Amino acid sequence: MQSALKQVSNVFLLAAAFGLGSMSYAAGLPVVKDLRVEARDAKSKGVPILVLFMDEDCGYCKTVSEDFLQPMQRDPEFDNKVILRQIESSSEGKLIDFDGTPTTYRKFSGKHNVSGVPNVMLFDSNGQMLTFLEGLTTVDFYYAFLLDAIDESLAKVKAASH
Repeated sequence: MQSALKQVSNVFLLAAAFGLGSMSYAAGLPVVKDLRVEARDAKSKGVPILVLFMDEDCGYCKTVSEDFLQPMQRDPEFDNKVILRQIESSSEGKLIDFDGTPTTYRKFSGKHNVSGVPNVMLFDSNGQMLTFLEGLTTVDFYYAFLLDAIDESLAKVKAASH
């Protein structure tokens, strides 16, 4: 038992050491707390930020996260293509917007006209929405839709940097 506690403690120490304190980890993708941190990372890598707007009790959200986005998060191929994050769109949890304005997940979702979940939006490092996928369309084609959205957004980010 004591070794398990030590391992958990080491994980938290590593997270703090590597600056991962700006996000928390719920089941699934990292939950964003400060979009300025994500924007700096995206700008330095030259990639877009994908945000999954979800709700905890949404089965379709779970499918999008577990079947599509979490495998991408673990795949090194996507390290230089996209930053993957999630927010619970109906939550009053605190969030810092791209411009540094304090807000909540619910208000941020409203600002971007998220009326249903799951909703995937890709942003550039300035907080401009590049493209989105609304709902879970045909499961058989969803991965292709995600890849197209990521590739389209990545191309926009690369074009804007030249």
